[in-house]
Amino acid sequence: MEAINKILRENNQEHLIKYLEKVDNDKKEKLIKEIENIDFEQLKELYQTSTRNIDKAIEGVIIEHVPFVDKYKLEEDKYKSIEKIGIDTIKAGKYAVVTMAGGQGTRLGHNGPKGTFKLEIKPEAKYLFQIIAENLQRENEKYNIILPWYIMTSTENNEKTVEFFEEHNYFGYSKENVMFFNQANLPLLSEKGKILIDENYDLKLASDGNGSIFKSMKKEGVLDDMRKRGVQWIFIGAVDNALLNMCDPILLGLTIQDNNEIGSKSVVKANPHERVGVFCKKDNKPAVIEYTELPEEMAEETDEEGELLFGESHIMCNLFSLRALEKIAEQKLPYHSAHKKANYIDENGNLVKATKPNAYKYEAFIFDGFNYFDNISILRGRREEDFAPIKNAEGIDSPETAIKLYNSYWKL
Repeated sequence: MEAINKILRENNQEHLIKYLEKVDNDKKEKLIKEIENIDFEQLKELYQTSTRNIDKAIEGVIIEHVPFVDKYKLEEDKYKSIEKIGIDTIKAGKYAVVTMAGGQGTRLGHNGPKGTFKLEIKPEAKYLFQIIAENLQRENEKYNIILPWYIMTSTENNEKTVEFFEEHNYFGYSKENVMFFNQANLPLLSEKGKILIDENYDLKLASDGNGSIFKSMKKEGVLDDMRKRGVQWIFIGAVDNALLNMCDPILLGLTIQDNNEIGSKSVVKANPHERVGVFCKKDNKPAVIEYTELPEEMAEETDEEGELLFGESHIMCNLFSLRALEKIAEQKLPYHSAHKKANYIDENGNLVKATKPNAYKYEAFIFDGFNYFDNISILRGRREEDFAPIKNAEGIDSPETAIKLYNSYWKL
């Protein structure tokens, strides 16, 4: 206790001493372990970025259009040539898929991991995990293989996710080819930079963004497992896209043909001001620029054919070589801070319910990993075939819109 108290005082977190004094020995031991795992120097740096007045993220940065290939405008010979490269790689057992499923279904009014949300599609309702499993089974039958399937969970939902798969017998998927791994966490900080405590007297932690997937894959042995299996190419997609195509030989073949280490699928923006991140080059490196950072005149800029110069939406359909994943896993991706509402226990043991943003959460973004490469292959798909996100309970990108897209795609 003396050593822990010293660490907390040195790092301006002495308020945690009061919590340690309140709890029983078992809880105290757990809390001490959590505190010992904190990188306090990192937290200090993150807090400074939250409170600093930062100028526009693109100030002084050269933003340029990045080329793409429209899947549906490829000449037949070229299409078949690219497709063959992709199919041959998949059939050779050099391809694997990763599903990012660390989130909860809170915004959908669903109590549980987001992948366990049931979508009322025709002819029968299916869970999001089930939709992906069945899609992968189709690919396995088509190519006479079994794709290794890696699922990133979080501390918050890992146990329930694994239980869900066990209860549903992995939806018929080969269990030995499914591997779960955990996303990392970071403490939430108050507006004064203090670590918050949750209702269970644990540190108030939150998943540290989809960009932490690279380090998590290394730490949890996923990259080692891929290497042993002979996997060379990995597709990473989100669980909440009902039309997610995790095995597109055109994207794979294009990336290999271009001699690139990374690739991604896009859909064209619905309008110049759609609230999505778009592909670009920042200082001659592949990147995604958030809609909040893209100046209006650039958002509306078009080429000679009337196409938006910055119109390729990032839809979380990303492809990496194993070498690329290993490379990014060694880097220190930047963290982005978000001002969020967070309930917590105060030093007197009272539950404080947030009515407005009162805490900072820190997230790394997967597309910040693009910056470590010179080029990226971008394949433009179609919204009605590739992108049916489920983000909101109603309205845009809701179960209702996803159901319509899904039923229409499968002609149900």
